[in-house]
Amino acid sequence: MVVDIPGAFMHADIDETIHVKLVGDIAELLLRVDPSYRKYVTYERGKMVIYTELDKALYGTLQAALLFWENLVEFLVTKHGFVMNPYDKCVVNKTINGKQCTIGWHVDDLKISHVENDVIEGVYDLLNENYGKESPLTVSR
Repeated sequence: MVVDIPGAFMHADIDETIHVKLVGDIAELLLRVDPSYRKYVTYERGKMVIYTELDKALYGTLQAALLFWENLVEFLVTKHGFVMNPYDKCVVNKTINGKQCTIGWHVDDLKISHVENDVIEGVYDLLNENYGKESPLTVSR
């Protein structure tokens, strides 16, 4: 099973102060979603600007992928007993029902394998319970 975690980086708290400058249409969109930001509006060169501070990792920032990796490793290894592969830090294994379950990933795309489909579905359910609160995980087989 291949799983995509939508909005993966939004699951990782940012670990430093990063400011983002929202200009033009994106600033106007933010005001439509949450008018309380109006008090932060300024204008630069005739365009609306809002400066914000990140609470969560944001796609495109240098540390976003690393922060999500740390979040995923904590979830799989610390909370659910998977063991990190010593040769590839994006692969974890766990013996379930006497057989190896392996999860390998690249950023937010995970490949889950086990000889029993019920185990794969159970791992998917764990991941979806944690990472699918806003949008369910996308699955392909």
